[in-house]
Amino acid sequence: MDDEWFKFQSHILELEQKGLVTRTFRRLDPNRQRAVVNAVLEESAEKGPASLNIKAVALRAGVSVGSLYQYFPKRRGLLNFAVELCVRYMTDAFDEFKPYLVALPLREALKTYLASGIEWGQTEVGLVRFFGRAAYQGDAGLSEQVVRPIATAMREVIDAILAQAAARGEIRPDVDLEAASRVINALLIAVGDSQLLPYLNTYFQVTGEEMPAERILDTLLDLVTTGLQPKAE
Repeated sequence: MDDEWFKFQSHILELEQKGLVTRTFRRLDPNRQRAVVNAVLEESAEKGPASLNIKAVALRAGVSVGSLYQYFPKRRGLLNFAVELCVRYMTDAFDEFKPYLVALPLREALKTYLASGIEWGQTEVGLVRFFGRAAYQGDAGLSEQVVRPIATAMREVIDAILAQAAARGEIRPDVDLEAASRVINALLIAVGDSQLLPYLNTYFQVTGEEMPAERILDTLLDLVTTGLQPKAE
């Protein structure tokens, strides 16, 4: 089990105190905890949060329906718990990664941010599918509960990278950093999400058999850094 999952224990305790999950769940093996959370997210991504089916979640997680009722005081709490835990997981990850990224040169920071994000997303399939549904299908509740806090954390990473790059003299002083950050953030999301959600790549046509991801990433970084760098004397 990865070390990051063990960091969830403090969050699980807080969510238990809020009444979203029981002590029984908190005492489970982390592997079983993660299986339950992933099952909730995968079922919600596939059928929609409003159609969350307890029996289907139990089957995906490899637990009994009775066990789920021991873990969660009510049906809606099942989804609320999984959502809040994963929002905390993702925002914590961005906050922890930020100091490392801002210390890197601009091009390397953006490359590491995007490449690492894609690599991480490929290991968190249930979470990515759920977030993709929340972000691209316009569920009003999930938009505020899930998308906005995670998207804000993502944009703040780009804000910090650009601010430090500007302080090091890597960006022209006349660049509108706030606007540039939003544009770059949107570009990185489009490229990254297209690699994690195949249906988006069908639309964006970012990569293909004759257009590898490495070529796209290098070109994106060339465009961004060339557009921001100080003009030659």
